[in-house]
Amino acid sequence: MELSRFTDYALRVLIYTASRDSEKVTLRELSDSYRISHHHLVKIVHKLGSLGYLRNQRGRSGGIHIGRPPEDIRVGDVVRHTETHFNLTECFSASTDLCKISPACQLKGVFHEARDAFLLVLDSYTIADLVKQRRDILKLLQINVPP
Repeated sequence: MELSRFTDYALRVLIYTASRDSEKVTLRELSDSYRISHHHLVKIVHKLGSLGYLRNQRGRSGGIHIGRPPEDIRVGDVVRHTETHFNLTECFSASTDLCKISPACQLKGVFHEARDAFLLVLDSYTIADLVKQRRDILKLLQINVPP
């Protein structure tokens, strides 16, 4: 299973903003730090803002802040809100299921169980867990780390 780039980048944005504590973050900063297209980030930041994960301020003095305490943002929730589907095989969707044995096959149930276990593990982590090494993250992103 591979998560979409959208979800991957959404998690990176949350890690970045959580690492910066209450500091304002700009799209340009995010784009430069992660080498992600500005245009793509606009969509991600907008989505995260509409979900309440970020506080987005437009305009000249605008910027991005983490929208709620990082310990209140479960990784599993972010993944559920940013992935378009969790179809591991074609039989997960009636519109794409061309498999002749689908009605009798048990594989779909196994994959459902595996997907649910995957999300359960992600639910046990928060953004706060992902930024425990905040100073190292900021250093790797070449951001001045306050003493």
